[in-house]
Amino acid sequence: MNRTEVKAKSKRAARASGARKKAVKKNRIGIARAKAKSITKPKSDKVVLLSGGNPQIAKAYGDAPVQAYIAAMPGWKSTVGRRIDALIVRTVPDVYKAVKWNSPLYGFEDKGWFLGIHVFARYIKLAFFRGASLRPPPPGESKQKAVRYLDIYEDDQLDEGQLAAWVKQASQLPGERM
Repeated sequence: MNRTEVKAKSKRAARASGARKKAVKKNRIGIARAKAKSITKPKSDKVVLLSGGNPQIAKAYGDAPVQAYIAAMPGWKSTVGRRIDALIVRTVPDVYKAVKWNSPLYGFEDKGWFLGIHVFARYIKLAFFRGASLRPPPPGESKQKAVRYLDIYEDDQLDEGQLAAWVKQASQLPGERM
């Protein structure tokens, strides 16, 4: 094989190799796009549960999204969620509700939010945004000085009297704007 033939063979091999690389790259992009489409399009109307079982509900205002969130809470948490929601509505009849950041919020349209709910794997967390001002303060501390938490586990006996007192006090404090 002379020098010219070797060069020609080398060019053909390079072109074939380049074509193979392009085909592989195109196939990888196609696979990535197909995966992205399958991730973004839910296969059913079921609510997606995020880590810890927290329902993924789109940001929305009013009772309907909060009820959708509560209905999607897994297992025992849904029953407790309904009890908490009913207690809040009984205690503060004109409460304003929303779901933001995959958490139900309770407050007043002109005053801000006083309480939020979040689901974790083993418990439900109630966040009182001005909880440090409540008497007695809820037991869970926060990195934020004003915030206090109440964690509710499956076997806990919910002290509805104390919870109603905290909800009433929290609703009378300035709300958190979010």
